[in-house]
Amino acid sequence: MTDTPAPFAPLDDLAVLRWYEVAGVDECVGETPVDRFAADAARAAAARAQPRDAPRPRTPPHPPPAVPRAAEGSAADPAAPAAAAARESAAAVAGRAETLDALRAALEAFDGCALKVTATTTVFGEGAADAALMVVGEAPGADEDRQGRPFCGVSGRLLDEMLASIGFDRSTAYITNVVPWRPPGNRKPTPAEVATCTPFIERHVALIAPRALLLVGGLAASTLIGTTEGITRLRGHWRTHRTPGDAPDVPAMPTFHPAYLLRNAEAKRLAWRDLLAVKARLAEG
Repeated sequence: MTDTPAPFAPLDDLAVLRWYEVAGVDECVGETPVDRFAADAARAAAARAQPRDAPRPRTPPHPPPAVPRAAEGSAADPAAPAAAAARESAAAVAGRAETLDALRAALEAFDGCALKVTATTTVFGEGAADAALMVVGEAPGADEDRQGRPFCGVSGRLLDEMLASIGFDRSTAYITNVVPWRPPGNRKPTPAEVATCTPFIERHVALIAPRALLLVGGLAASTLIGTTEGITRLRGHWRTHRTPGDAPDVPAMPTFHPAYLLRNAEAKRLAWRDLLAVKARLAEG
């Protein structure tokens, strides 16, 4: 004799919402719900009702989308002038900031990046203003957007452990991102968005003036050392961040992003080598 299994109890609404949050779902598409199970069942019923020998209707092929020709003398990309103007405005605003507080105020007042409209807050940076080690990531995630602090989610906890392994924490290192506003749905920032934010992160590095940069992830590395190589090829090799103006150049160590390490545990041994290289470089004085 076997026990009767307990009836299935569906998750409560709050549990479903928590699961959606963990899975990264943060937006609803459409104003009314769509019962796709019912739609699939209706299509299946219609297919069963159709005689087997009945000819199937042929759907005419869709014509290729028309590509509008640019007007004579105009740019191929109509958004290019606006993007160039945003970059110029960002460079002018960032260049006038003489302190971290001034740079924060400039970022919070800057309206040249559309990401600011969808983000909850501007995630500036955190740590010692005279830190020897500066960590630069890609962009804030959902946790960072809510709390206004860089790397405060699961990836942040791993980053804290990485820094602690070489004798640093959030009070002795400095942590920030290339892009200070969270892209919708945690998508990757577009090249235009990165280009607009680049003057701010370059000024950020110049004001901190660290003795070494730890660039976590390919976007941070490509932005601050000017390369198109992937992070797998870049990591483990010292590069140089060319600081604009009179500020000295900074040695930079690219490594894997903590989020990547959480998904690929075997890469942690390589990241550990990178951290040891940073520790040795800073110990040289």
